[in-house]
Amino acid sequence: MREIIAGISHIDSAELQLILQNPDNKTLIIDVREPGEYIAGHIPGIPLIPMNDIPDYVQELDADREYIFVCRSGGRSYEVARFLKHNGFEKVHNFYGGMLSWSYEVTEGPEKIIQQFDPALLERN
Repeated sequence: MREIIAGISHIDSAELQLILQNPDNKTLIIDVREPGEYIAGHIPGIPLIPMNDIPDYVQELDADREYIFVCRSGGRSYEVARFLKHNGFEKVHNFYGGMLSWSYEVTEGPEKIIQQFDPALLERN
């Protein structure tokens, strides 16, 4: 269920799971943790752009798209959502509770670590 906290929309794990299961939902979901955290366990199919790299890609992200940001506990992803909101992105959400609250499928390894920006890499398969 979505909730607005400090001006940012937060979604819970059940809603995120529904979004992931809906192939018609084109929301971009981005993990913003560090590579080691991502490799240790992440939501399958979700790309990684570490929080500190997001400012480098602001001009290349599509401000008309909807985004959900994921981190370990919800703090870093909240800061990324807040940063993008202040940069003109209206449809940004924080995954409340982060991976600590995720009880669905997790995979290990460097599946989709974004090292050179390509918008196609952000899409779910």
